[in-house]
Amino acid sequence: MVNAALWRDQPVFLTGHTGFKGSWLALWLAGLGARVHGYALDPQPGANLFEVAGVAARMAVDTRADLADQGALGEALQAARPRVVFHLAAQALVRPGYADPVATFATNVMGTAHLLQAVRGVDSVQAVVVVTTDKVYDNREWVHPYREGDALGGRDPYSASKGAAEIVAASFRASFFDTPQGHAARVATARAGNVIGGGDWAAERLVPDCLQAFAAGRSVELRYPGAVRPWQHVLEPLSGYLRLAERLLGEGGAALPAAWNFGPDAGGDATVLEVAQALARRWGDGAAVQVIGAAGQPHEAGLLRLDVTQARALLAWRPRWNLEQALAATVDWQRAWLRGEDMAAVCAAQIAQYAEGRA
Repeated sequence: MVNAALWRDQPVFLTGHTGFKGSWLALWLAGLGARVHGYALDPQPGANLFEVAGVAARMAVDTRADLADQGALGEALQAARPRVVFHLAAQALVRPGYADPVATFATNVMGTAHLLQAVRGVDSVQAVVVVTTDKVYDNREWVHPYREGDALGGRDPYSASKGAAEIVAASFRASFFDTPQGHAARVATARAGNVIGGGDWAAERLVPDCLQAFAAGRSVELRYPGAVRPWQHVLEPLSGYLRLAERLLGEGGAALPAAWNFGPDAGGDATVLEVAQALARRWGDGAAVQVIGAAGQPHEAGLLRLDVTQARALLAWRPRWNLEQALAATVDWQRAWLRGEDMAAVCAAQIAQYAEGRA
């Protein structure tokens, strides 16, 4: 699905490279031979994939700065002179969005505006992929999967901020990029389902909570056991982002749709309880799951599914790992880390395994 030759020696600008998804994408791009220029805040304190896998050593440039600093952002882009920009930097969690809604909107909405404004001043950029989330939709909790043309919304601050980021991207595209006198870069947005994978230690996320509880010999406690999400291994949407960028660069890229869903096939949709129980079975060693319920907890959507027909039809992209394979890779990674293995090598092996279509 990924054209390795296209990325060799290509300058790529990646925001959010110190985060979970950003670290995986930085490793994949570096493995393809790209020159990756990162722009992000410091990684989260404690265990984090960026440090555990030695991502900094594989970067061409590792800039630590805030999206709010438009001067620093513009200078970093000018210095990199990238052909492709991936915008992943974000406040990426629902519950912290409740705790600090203003900062969440500042990062996710104005951060996107700052990034696109900075791109306008760099004529080397030919493709921009702005990563949002599956939660951008006006979720009516209905049974059919959401398509790219469905209404945007967001009840909680995180979801609303990402929906607003989609509107910002669409406005910049129509006003400054997709015009005869505008910048030549092609701008698209990517909406991914719930990602799992090794190296995720974020708080208030199901799989990290499960793995940390199991490793400590504790039961994991579930607040929303019946919530349905489109679960997928982190490499699935990253392959979609890479494929989308390749198509944006190619002939006919200007005619591609503006927004894209990347999620699992129907079999990847599962409840929180089903995922936790599957993880416990795979972990073994007495791993247990306990339901405590959501009384007194903030609202989270109960049902969310994505339709990925557009990506299948127009990008020739498809999911490669089913839910069991994704969970197996995640547990294998965590076990390797606990054994003290070389996690850069483990990540590289899983990327190769995925790219070659092996389970």
